[in-house]
Amino acid sequence: MEIFVYANGSVLWDGHRARCALGHGGVHQDKREGDGATPAGRFPLRRILYRADRIAAPDSGLPIRPIAPDDGWCDDPADRNYNRPVNLPYPGRHERLWREDGLYDVVTVLGHNDDPVVPGRGSAIFLYVAGPGWQPTEGCVAMALDDLLTLLAATVPGDVIVVG
Repeated sequence: MEIFVYANGSVLWDGHRARCALGHGGVHQDKREGDGATPAGRFPLRRILYRADRIAAPDSGLPIRPIAPDDGWCDDPADRNYNRPVNLPYPGRHERLWREDGLYDVVTVLGHNDDPVVPGRGSAIFLYVAGPGWQPTEGCVAMALDDLLTLLAATVPGDVIVVG
């Protein structure tokens, strides 16, 4: 399945349409770390992470794993683990996946800059839960929880998200 994400803030898949929030830097072909842009392109859905203390495991054909309090994601281009999951505490710059704001209650890891990883080309590009007021992301795609769960229920390995 192809999931289409449009710069106007909509997502279309399998006859469904939903609203989404994108990066405050817009949508760009040439994604750079820290630019706030959502990368344009075609990216595989890698796996789903979720907060088991807040929600049940999402229904999906994708690999699913609960998030633990020590889960992080390295966003330091100078670090050997750039754009990879890390265990906290971690000495390099990183993002904490165990968040209190609910945004990462369900996170889908997108295959952006991961095969191979190129330092500085962007990290931690996820599909996750939109915040109140649909605030822009730092470069990810965010959807309402109900819409995200509906989408994930239709996904299987090999599905892609097309941003453009």
